Amino acid sequence: MNLTFAGMDGIIILSSYALIMLLIGYLAGRGKDIHNSLSGYYLAGKNLGIIALFFTLYATQYSGNTIIGYAPTAYRTGFSWLQSISFMTIIIGIYLLFAPRLYVISKRENFVTPTDWIQHRFKSKAVTILSILLMLWGLGNYLLEQLVAIGQAVAGLTGGTIPYQYGVIAFVLVMVIYEWMGGMKAVAFTDVMQGIVLMVGIVVFLIGALYLVGGDFGSVTSFIAATEPAKVGIPPMDVSINWFSMLLLVGFGASIYPHAVQRIYSAESERTLKRSFSRMALMPPITTGLVFVIGIIGIMMFPGLDTGGSEQLVGLMANEIAAINPFYYWIMILFFGGIVAAIVSTADSVLLSFSSMISNDVYGKFINPNASEHKKVMIGKYGGIVAVAILLWLAWNPPATLYQIFVLKFELLVQVAPAIILGLYWNKLSAKPVFFGMLAGALLAGILTLTGNSTVFGIHGGVLGLSLNFLIAVAGSLFVTSSSEEVSEAEEMTSLKIEA
Repeated sequence: MNLTFAGMDGIIILSSYALIMLLIGYLAGRGKDIHNSLSGYYLAGKNLGIIALFFTLYATQYSGNTIIGYAPTAYRTGFSWLQSISFMTIIIGIYLLFAPRLYVISKRENFVTPTDWIQHRFKSKAVTILSILLMLWGLGNYLLEQLVAIGQAVAGLTGGTIPYQYGVIAFVLVMVIYEWMGGMKAVAFTDVMQGIVLMVGIVVFLIGALYLVGGDFGSVTSFIAATEPAKVGIPPMDVSINWFSMLLLVGFGASIYPHAVQRIYSAESERTLKRSFSRMALMPPITTGLVFVIGIIGIMMFPGLDTGGSEQLVGLMANEIAAINPFYYWIMILFFGGIVAAIVSTADSVLLSFSSMISNDVYGKFINPNASEHKKVMIGKYGGIVAVAILLWLAWNPPATLYQIFVLKFELLVQVAPAIILGLYWNKLSAKPVFFGMLAGALLAGILTLTGNSTVFGIHGGVLGLSLNFLIAVAGSLFVTSSSEEVSEAEEMTSLKIEA
């Protein structure tokens, strides 16, 4: 994403965003005893109102990477990338399938991480440990994606004045500092700023792109039909199957992200949670829908780009838009500064959740259950720094395009979905079948990915693993004999009564 127009102006804007984020972190943590409480530091005291909750959910589902990564994918695949709108929509549907119910139970039982629910529901160390490992894998992969995107975005916005590696280090330091000071509250408040910048910037970017192609989207589709008809034609069967597979993979995977589940816990009330989700349902066409159109317009503006060239599409288009007039110039700089800040904002959510699982799930559950909450918080902070250091080393040489990294993280994470979602509704679901189903699904998905067979007849390895996982968990639970006491206990754990 090389922006030839930015240079020093880009550095000034990035510095301004960094200072604002640091100020938010300081104000969020000032005079508050959040560092002595897991709930206070990692869940903002479970007191997020509708504006903060909506924008932090928005930042969880979307990122600056949505613009940088999705537009090039639309460029390469054409109109079949309409699926990006539908799979962002299905995430909300799956949230609503389990989030309100999980919220009520989490409020009663004082959960901090998703595996608090899994441990509470199944009373199984094996199920808990396996779910922790799979979730940490998903979080680590997602954080790596964001670090790669930070470096690319900073280097692009400054015209290469700040190299990729230095850009990653600088903004990771900013992220660690403000998150250290303010925890979830700082993360949520920075999400509000970045969410607004992203929404406005996407609209202005699209208006500028349309202006450059004569203001007629019909001429764009005519050009594509004449030069690359495969991108406007009816997708072949394997693409359609892959589309449906992607819906399942992303829908179940993204909705059980640990940092997404923790935002469910953070709502001040069930009503606030439902109202936030109702507004989130409007966001797929406004965000991914407009980004899809931007990618399609890019086919006409810059025809013939290879995979590497298409990864630079957004920067190429921004250079042309910025040249229209001074208004577009400054809007583009502000927008791309906002993209960097939004990527950092997504990364901070992932890092916070990763730290919470290190402190609460690994250290608090298995190493030192008697540790004070303050000590657990500190262990999580230092554990997060170690994880970032390891991922920074990997980020120096990105392993794949951003979209490929995006797909990879769901293959194993999605295997936790039956334990979380099905466990909320089916009292007969038993620990041993859940464990073996999760393990079998993860092994199948992992083997397919490692052997280069990430899809089979268009179906993702993660979806095949999830199907096997679900089959073993359900069939096994049907054959397991549960005592009346065990069924009664499961009913008690999944009940929606306010008091335990």
